[in-house]
Amino acid sequence: MSKSIVITGASKRIGRASADALFEQGWSVIGVARRSPRCFSGVFIEADLADENQTQAVAKDLGARGNMLGIVNNVGLAKQETFDDVQPNVFTAIIDLNVRPALQLTQALLPGMRSARFGRIINVTSLVTRGFAFRSSYAAAKAALESLTRTIAVELAADGITANAIAQGPTETELFRANNPPGSKGEARYLRSVPMRRFAQPEEIAAAIAFLAGEKAAFITGQTLFVMEVQAWAVSRTRYPRSGFLDCTSKPFSDCLQVVRSLNP
Repeated sequence: MSKSIVITGASKRIGRASADALFEQGWSVIGVARRSPRCFSGVFIEADLADENQTQAVAKDLGARGNMLGIVNNVGLAKQETFDDVQPNVFTAIIDLNVRPALQLTQALLPGMRSARFGRIINVTSLVTRGFAFRSSYAAAKAALESLTRTIAVELAADGITANAIAQGPTETELFRANNPPGSKGEARYLRSVPMRRFAQPEEIAAAIAFLAGEKAAFITGQTLFVMEVQAWAVSRTRYPRSGFLDCTSKPFSDCLQVVRSLNP
């Protein structure tokens, strides 16, 4: 029986690239998103994972297949916002889509993984969990997913199941470009924080996902792998070594504001 892996948010960029990489690695791939792409390296299920009932229907379907031994929880939602502008309903929606489908779908696959004594759980998060301006709701959601990853890893390690997170830096995705069009100030600010002066490509994130899904990563669990070059949060630590966050207590506020604006969209 071939081993299968499900990828959420699989119709575009990172999800699509991950499907290709995992297919080449020998996995049978099942993608889930609201709309099917024109071509896909596997089977595709159309479902809106923002809907709890639709998510549960997909979970039931996948759980019944019996050979689902991996999952890449990639679906997500982000919004640019300052902390004082966060709206409770928006906060709840962002937390929900970034975390709940991962919970529902992963739970459905656990019986099959335990039976096979093998499983790969990979949660796609972000560098924003280390502190990034204008991403309050998104950072909270991805931090929750990373914390959940570590708990899963501890509880399921004895069953041969690994759980890891991929924290990506700025990547050429539709969502990223919608917020930071070519030639925009947002793009320029991001590029100034990346010494390579370019953004990650979806295939580079997918390569890390494929590695963690492979046989050779069997002893890696409970980890967050940052797929990025020297990035904004590291730059802030270098400039302000006393803390992982910007310390504005002993520096002019204008200096801190300039750093924040240069490192964030």
